[in-house]
Amino acid sequence: MAHGLLFFETFEIRWFNKRSELDQPIKLVVCILFLSFQRYFVSCQIQTYYVPSLVVEITALGEPIRFLLSYGNIEFEDVRFERENWPQIKPNMPFGQVPVLEVDGKKAHQSLAICRYLAKKVKLTGANEWEDLEIDSIVDTLNDFRAKIAMYHYEDDAAVKAKRKTPLFEETLPYYLERFDTIAKTNNGHFAIGKLTWADFYFVGLLSYMNFMAGKNLVEGYPNLQKLEKNVLSLPAIKAWIEKRPKTDM
Repeated sequence: MAHGLLFFETFEIRWFNKRSELDQPIKLVVCILFLSFQRYFVSCQIQTYYVPSLVVEITALGEPIRFLLSYGNIEFEDVRFERENWPQIKPNMPFGQVPVLEVDGKKAHQSLAICRYLAKKVKLTGANEWEDLEIDSIVDTLNDFRAKIAMYHYEDDAAVKAKRKTPLFEETLPYYLERFDTIAKTNNGHFAIGKLTWADFYFVGLLSYMNFMAGKNLVEGYPNLQKLEKNVLSLPAIKAWIEKRPKTDM
């Protein structure tokens, strides 16, 4: 039987944004969950984390945030806390959960909200309200897609998981991926408004994690999604981040 274990980390981000006037310290609190051997851990961020004689490295929900920080040329410092310290930290977190972004003593939670905030700082949003609506719509759909894969991957009951497998792989994944590929084709290798936005960062930042949960390369056979992935990963700031980040399977 699988056993659950929960880990949390906090990252203090020193904000030196060359594209905006914001220069105050930021703290990003991220929850980490891993899947390793017969133990299930759920993850929201990439970092090397030492688990008794095992080094585990993951990306997951924190990676789009890191992509945005890197793209904006925002220098940041990660400061982690140990699992045993979480009971003391949890009461100070909004709704007792992470990720949380702290700016100048003010805390904000929810990874999508954090991404949207950073996207505005690094100018990866739309030019008007309608363009922002288009971006938000695809991002929310991408998040629905991720949640459906996670529902299958993290199911502990083997019988329930087996029952969910066929509908996921034969119906749900093709349904979403075909439509995502069409959208990327229409937008010339992007997800919205015909150019690079934080929706592209959100998808590509999560892709390795979703591939891990699905046990396959989700964009294989979808040339426009492959083009979208390449458009993000070929950006100099993202390439530099990927080169220096800890290696990971998720």
